Amino acid sequence: MDRVFIEGLEVETVIGAYDWERNICQCLRLDLSFAWDNRPAAAGDDLSLALDYATVTAHILAFAKDSRFELVETFAERLVAKLMADFGIPWMRLKLTKPGAVPEARGGVGVEIERGCL
Repeated sequence: MDRVFIEGLEVETVIGAYDWERNICQCLRLDLSFAWDNRPAAAGDDLSLALDYATVTAHILAFAKDSRFELVETFAERLVAKLMADFGIPWMRLKLTKPGAVPEARGGVGVEIERGCL
């Protein structure tokens, strides 16, 4: 199975369990990988048969803008479920990083989930 990926996508959203976090937007960094059969799109050079990462990105940005979760785990689960349903994605992996949540963790902290079947 082929994979399509989006790496280092930064989104702004309301995320966090503390009172002060409920009234501000914070940055999350997303790395996504999707299983997708690229052969039909490549055979006809046809974008309509590809997993269009620009369209996927637009969906992610809209989801983040409208989200108000306390946990990054909830954000990750709901986003993956939405993308898989909306685009018919059979498998995907999401690494979600919340930079600055733990100052001593220079690269950030977060979760990584994998859903579906290859």
